[in-house]
Amino acid sequence: MKTGASELQELGRELVTASYLKGDFVLRSGKRSNRYFDKFLFETDPALLRRLGKQLGALVPKETQRLAAPELGAVLLGGAVSMETGLPLVLVRKEPKGYGTSKQIEGRFAAGDRITIIEDVVTTGGDSLRSAQVLRDAGAEVIHLVVVLDRGEGGEENIRGAGIPYSPLFRVQDLELD
Repeated sequence: MKTGASELQELGRELVTASYLKGDFVLRSGKRSNRYFDKFLFETDPALLRRLGKQLGALVPKETQRLAAPELGAVLLGGAVSMETGLPLVLVRKEPKGYGTSKQIEGRFAAGDRITIIEDVVTTGGDSLRSAQVLRDAGAEVIHLVVVLDRGEGGEENIRGAGIPYSPLFRVQDLELD
């Protein structure tokens, strides 16, 4: 039987195998990078998604009442963590939709709900902070942010600087990259 640490190490290796790419990439932050983690390659693999949901679920604080996932990248992860923990999930759109209900937050929530945000990959934390602000503006209390991978490029500092406790499952420097 694998211990928690060896299970997490194995998951880290599989994450790298599934989604680590080398080349010339422009990141959401606008920065250029010679390495990229394609979140859709690990989020669309059902076995990896299930295991990530379990590991991320273990990082969600017990006082969490609801999860939130920013569109599009973290929606599958949010669903996996929701199924693992039994906590309801809301989805945070980049912009309010221009039709129907015109909502920016999809799903049920109430002002004062204690919410943990689920994220995929954090570079500078800009998208995570945008989602946190949308939730705060709607009256939610953002109590934590849980992420699969922190690229180590300032995101953790920016998120903590905004007063949000932060738990990355992996930090890029802890992964075995070739």
